[in-house]
Amino acid sequence: MYNHWNKQFINGQWREGNSNSVYRDVNPFNDEVLAEIRLANIEDIDEAYKAAEKAQKEWEAINVYERAAIMEKAVDLLEERKDEILQILVVENGASYTKAKIEINASIAIMKEAATFPLRMHGRLMPSVIPGKENRIYQKPAGVVGIISPFNFPFHLTMRSVAPALGAGNGVVLKPDVQTMISGGLFLGKLFEDAGIPKGLFNVTVCKSSEVGDSFVEHPIPSIISFTGSTPVGRHIGELCGKHLKRVALELGGNNAMVILKDADIERAASSAAFGKFLNSGQICMSLNRIIVERPIYEKFLEAFAEKASQVKYGDPRNEDVIVGPLINNKQVVRIQKLVEDSLAMGAKYALQGKVEGNVFGPTILSDVTNNMPIAQEEIFGPVVGVIAVESEEEAIQVANDSEYGLSGAVHAGSIEHGVKVAQQIVTGMIHVNDQGVNDEPIVAFGGEKASGLGRYGGEWALHEFTTTKWISVQTEPREYPF
Repeated sequence: MYNHWNKQFINGQWREGNSNSVYRDVNPFNDEVLAEIRLANIEDIDEAYKAAEKAQKEWEAINVYERAAIMEKAVDLLEERKDEILQILVVENGASYTKAKIEINASIAIMKEAATFPLRMHGRLMPSVIPGKENRIYQKPAGVVGIISPFNFPFHLTMRSVAPALGAGNGVVLKPDVQTMISGGLFLGKLFEDAGIPKGLFNVTVCKSSEVGDSFVEHPIPSIISFTGSTPVGRHIGELCGKHLKRVALELGGNNAMVILKDADIERAASSAAFGKFLNSGQICMSLNRIIVERPIYEKFLEAFAEKASQVKYGDPRNEDVIVGPLINNKQVVRIQKLVEDSLAMGAKYALQGKVEGNVFGPTILSDVTNNMPIAQEEIFGPVVGVIAVESEEEAIQVANDSEYGLSGAVHAGSIEHGVKVAQQIVTGMIHVNDQGVNDEPIVAFGGEKASGLGRYGGEWALHEFTTTKWISVQTEPREYPF
């Protein structure tokens, strides 16, 4: 059914990679082989970057209305193929139908926003301190962008960089996570090819870092590297980009806290917590990692939250009522089990214990958690969460900030202004009052503080990330020089 997704997309051609290695793309729920692909190697990456550099000049020269029309055509094609990518996400990513629909709609939204970019790259005229001089400021494409995307929201988190980069007039080379090579890579190649982009402008190289090393980042052609993934890898990429004076956009890990104040609506907070934790089996950088509750309502919240979570169905994501499907691989199951076991040994207790069947980890809640336990210190990236009791609002803020991360979060309070006051004191790039942490909108700045990354995606911020500024001055009359 998916074995036709077995070629690289390089320089406008669907062809085999030059590696000696073959990768098997499997369904994480039942290990069914979906497709096999001969991987790309360093030579393929080099060809892809050279093709993107050449095609970018053609793309930039195309009339901006025509460029916008091509981007809009890609949106129309995705609308027609929504069911196809939905089914791919379910079997390749282990996504529930609910999550897959959210992901596709988010991708359409960012594509529509990116389609406006060709018409928003305005120049400016500015005065000068020099008599007879005119200053012209141009917003121009950066050139070629290298994009490395993750497995968890493969279609959207790839599209979030690809569409704005193309819309801003750049060439693109994409390196998707091999575990989601179709939904996070090859499907996008076909989509933009059919929309009519120039040959070689967008390339998809499916490869393993163990073979290609740092060559994707260190190649001399890309001027920007966009990476979404773990903080340790992001730090390494940031170091490489600094060494080679490349710009970098990093969306990294999170240890997101939901603070529930004693005047909050408990049922509303419990509903928010269930969605913000268990969507996509907790495999979202914005997922709730810690739930911090003031002591007077701790037990009532825990009871309400456990009741909500116990109703979340888990298992085979091909069943449309399932919300929690498989983790991406068994290594993640084993890792999370150890976090739980180590935290239990330190005094945590089960408020809800989910069954583990294959790669499916049932919704699990730990109570009596303290912020020094592994379940609170490490990004879980699975359907497990710790609930922490605090004695005051001040302690809640202190515990929320006691993390190297600062990506997303939430505050539940009895009044909006009370919630905003607390939210202002939590060091994080994004935070949501009387909601949960998983929010991403196409025209709003998306990004983190501290170890959660650099730069911002979304709307005008993405346009800024993927463009450069050029100053041209014009001396309209003879200038007098001092010598």
